[in-house]
Amino acid sequence: MELNGTSAIVTGAASGLGEATARALARAGAQVVVADVNEDRGKEVAADIGGHFARTDVTDEESVRDAVAAAATAGGPLRVAVSCAGIGWAERTVNRAGAPHSLASFQKVIAVNLTGTFNLMRLAAAAIAQTGPADADGQRGVIISTSSVAGIEGQTGQLAYSASKGAIIGMTVPAARDLSVIGVRVNTICPGVIATPIYKSIAGTGQDAEEFLARLAAPVVFPKRLGRPEEFAQLVLALIANDYMNAEVVRFDGGIRFQPK
Repeated sequence: MELNGTSAIVTGAASGLGEATARALARAGAQVVVADVNEDRGKEVAADIGGHFARTDVTDEESVRDAVAAAATAGGPLRVAVSCAGIGWAERTVNRAGAPHSLASFQKVIAVNLTGTFNLMRLAAAAIAQTGPADADGQRGVIISTSSVAGIEGQTGQLAYSASKGAIIGMTVPAARDLSVIGVRVNTICPGVIATPIYKSIAGTGQDAEEFLARLAAPVVFPKRLGRPEEFAQLVLALIANDYMNAEVVRFDGGIRFQPK
């Protein structure tokens, strides 16, 4: 899929994986809609890459519909949609005091991570379907979802997060089959431990922060470090560029295998 002269939308694009992806797509020649709830930072990223900002709550139908409409009219055919919006959560099914997992927190994680991903997928696919074929195969676009290694082998306290990310994996093949009739490919990336602002904010600063990040990187096989958002974005571009990559779930984790906790 050629990106130059096309449009793209990335949710969660104000920071981390989404920001790196938006920047990579823009460098490849796409007009990118930066879709995020963080208006100040989202506008900065959009201005920096020559894109457009759309304040977007992925759990809200009209919010995502408006962002997709902005992408569809951004200056080229909408060819790419990447879901990077998501939240983390840590809570045991039953905690040490005997209290059950909060239903509200479980529902929130599912709403943002899973329903939000599906919300973009369905609305972006419908918009992409209105474009003409991009090549002789009849290809019209590519949708990439972001899951997690936790969706395959979640750790203690990750029940809600793992459930949301595992379900994203489960959507990949049926979505690819459904959307084949309109020439849309669907792939999912499962990152491991990536050096995003979330981990950096948890780590803080100083020696303790360095030790915390070192512990996170310890189970990585090679290279022995946290992944970089720019490397995630590079994989996104590779999945877009390779027209035979479809209905695939790709681990992006340096060979890490999570321990129980």
